[in-house]
Amino acid sequence: MAAGHNPITLRLAVCLFEDVTSLDYQGPIALFGCIEPEFFNTYLQDLPLSAELKYLLEIEYLAHSLEPVKSSPGPAVVPSRRYDEVAASEQFDILMVPGGPTACPENVPKSLLEFVQRQAPGAMHILTICTGSWVLAGTGLLRGKKATTNKASFRKVVENTRGEGIEWIAKARWVVNEDDSRKIWTSSGVTAGMDMTSAFLDYLIGKELSTSLRGIIELTAKGESEDDFAVYYGLA
Repeated sequence: MAAGHNPITLRLAVCLFEDVTSLDYQGPIALFGCIEPEFFNTYLQDLPLSAELKYLLEIEYLAHSLEPVKSSPGPAVVPSRRYDEVAASEQFDILMVPGGPTACPENVPKSLLEFVQRQAPGAMHILTICTGSWVLAGTGLLRGKKATTNKASFRKVVENTRGEGIEWIAKARWVVNEDDSRKIWTSSGVTAGMDMTSAFLDYLIGKELSTSLRGIIELTAKGESEDDFAVYYGLA
C-alpha cells in the first residue's frame, strides 16, 4: 500500500443457513476477498492503481449457531459468529444474503431475518444472490423495490410474494435500485452473483481497479440485462 494511503475498511456480513448454495457466496467472495486487508496487502499492493483503492473489506460469516453449516452442494463451512451475538450497537456496512435450493423466509433461521432487519437501516448496501432475494422479501425490505432472482425459481418466488409490493424483473442478471442510493442489489441464479459483484465493485472502488480484480480471477462479467436464462425458462 502506498505510503500515506489509508483506505476505509468496510465490514461485510455473509448470512449463512443450512442448505445454502456454496457458489452463491463463494463466487462473490472470490472478488470481494481480493480487497480483504491481509490478502490485498500481501499479494496485490503492487497492482496498478492500488494507491487509488478507496475501500478494503473485512468479511465475517454469520449463522444461527457456530456449528458447521451444510451447503447444497459443497462443503460445510464454519461460521465466525452467531446472529444473536451481534450487539445492537454494532453495525455492518454491507449485508450479503445468498440463496439455496430450499431458501425462503420460512426455511431460514428467524435469527437471520431479525439480524438483517436490525442491520438494514444503518447498512450502506444489501446484496442478494439467487433465492436470497426471496429471503430478503421476508424481511419487508424489498417492498416498493425492483428485484430479480433465480430464473428456475422465478415463478414460484413471484407467486409467493404477491401483495408484497415487489417489482420482479424477469430479464436481468442483476438489478440495482437507483432510487435508494443503490442500497439494494439483487442477482439471478448462482453465477449471476459474480456479475452483480463485478458491477457493485465498479461502483464501490471504480471501474479501472475493479477490472484489474476481474483480470486476476479471469472473470468475464455479464451486464445487467444480459440474461439468457430468462428466455430459456420462457420468462421473456
